[in-house]
Amino acid sequence: MIIANGASCRPELLHQLLEWSPLVVVLDSAIDRVLELGIKVDVLLGDFDREVDLDYYRSLQYPLEIVHTPDQNYTDLDKAYMYLINKGIKAANVVWATGRRADHSITNMTNIVRYREQLKIVLYDDYSKIFLLPYEFEKWYPKGYKLSLIPVGTVTGISTQNLAYPLSDESLCIGYRTGSSNHVAEDGFVNIKYQKGDLLLMECDDM
Repeated sequence: MIIANGASCRPELLHQLLEWSPLVVVLDSAIDRVLELGIKVDVLLGDFDREVDLDYYRSLQYPLEIVHTPDQNYTDLDKAYMYLINKGIKAANVVWATGRRADHSITNMTNIVRYREQLKIVLYDDYSKIFLLPYEFEKWYPKGYKLSLIPVGTVTGISTQNLAYPLSDESLCIGYRTGSSNHVAEDGFVNIKYQKGDLLLMECDDM
């Protein structure tokens, strides 16, 4: 699991994900917030562009791997993904990656398409579960469950089954036409297919 530095999520969600996480990676900007919650951290990663006492964090979290990633061409979250890929890890859950600054939220949500072939990434917050769809996707949902199809760039050849607002070999383009705030028509499987591009699915809950 990766803990970024956006808005906090509900403690229940955080602890549920931690139960299934054999490795916890924390971005350097979030480390103090994470330690306040008593979370065991395995890896502290970032560019450390602010003065930090790494020995202090090592004393609190032993053993703690410190990964210095100074390359400013990538965000710290991107560098966390690359760290996991280099370790041979195939999937990552991410929390605290949305909310707070809008530019960070948009970047964190859309950058996951870079890793389609390398890492299965799921972003969680209190209202949404966000992930990149494979070119053919099927999952059971209850009637009325809110789903949003958000293209990163232009996505073509989209067809859906069991959504209230169906698509049939259609295109979506960010900024012009998206599939926001759709919902499941009936209890059962939802099927989504598309031919080209990168399509995010957001499973949404208004709480």
